[in-house]
Amino acid sequence: MRLDSVVLFPFSEYWWFYLGFTLFVFVLLAIDLGIFHRDAHEVSFKESLTWSIIWITLALIFNFLLYQYALWKFPQVERLVSIPGFNSDTAAMQSALEFLTGYVVEKTLAVDNIFIFVVVFGFFSIPLKYQHRVLFFGIIGALLFRIIFIALGSFLIQYQFIVILFGVFLILTGIKIIFAPEKPIDPEKNPVIRLFRKVFPLTPNLEGQKFFVRKEKILYATPLMIALLFIEVSDIIFAVDSVPAIFAITKEPLIVFTSNVFAILGLRAMYFMLAGVVHKFRYLKYGLGVVLVFVGLKMAWLNELFGGKFPIVTSLFIITAIIALSIMFSMWKTKSGDKNFY
Repeated sequence: MRLDSVVLFPFSEYWWFYLGFTLFVFVLLAIDLGIFHRDAHEVSFKESLTWSIIWITLALIFNFLLYQYALWKFPQVERLVSIPGFNSDTAAMQSALEFLTGYVVEKTLAVDNIFIFVVVFGFFSIPLKYQHRVLFFGIIGALLFRIIFIALGSFLIQYQFIVILFGVFLILTGIKIIFAPEKPIDPEKNPVIRLFRKVFPLTPNLEGQKFFVRKEKILYATPLMIALLFIEVSDIIFAVDSVPAIFAITKEPLIVFTSNVFAILGLRAMYFMLAGVVHKFRYLKYGLGVVLVFVGLKMAWLNELFGGKFPIVTSLFIITAIIALSIMFSMWKTKSGDKNFY
């Protein structure tokens, strides 16, 4: 039995954790919408920064608790199962670093979503005070779709040829991001939106924070609903990249699931914090492309080259360095007044 083929958190033993963690997340979301954002209002930079810190802190606390649990649990695994090269302390640290690396990757890839949010809200003229409501329900939809993608991915990665295909797909996606010219986003041309509008008539104006209204016994969708639908479709497209990317970091579905969830939970706060300055990070997309190429290489080639698993510390360093350099380069270009930047 190879060390890299061992699942340390099998679903059959940790189904209770998935259930408890999901309930915990929905409680947090209920508190968020029911208490802190019960009334529609414009989210200030200070408020979004505070929530960003809260979500990141929760992710780091979970990472620490995961490490402590692994330190307690893995020695029992080591006594019961004879796995060549397995060390409980090393495996516990590996799990914690995999969560952290996966969280960083997902958090970075989520920046692409912010660009989409800015365009969609501008296109449909959604006021700031209603944007949080759209993103809230968008996050719930994203969580449900990620669960489906992760469950499917955890089944498919059992086959090596699928792993290689995922890796090649990520490499090609990264190359496309780096070299393909940017195309303007037009929600009106999206086939899902066009089909939806054939089913539900659309009101010309917003109806407060309602997604649907009934007028003369006819159910109408509002522009708020169309914006939400486009955001959901966009997240499904992004999940096709992000879920395989994190499976390149770890083969543990529990770590993939939790790191994805924490990254998504902080997405709204990150949007309101960066929406006004996101145009200054234009070169970040090239960093994202390079990150995808790296994790694709890791999945298709580097893991096998290093005996089943590329060193996670090295992965974390490379990914963090790529992201940091692309952000610094973007900021330098902004300050230098690059005319081609905007």
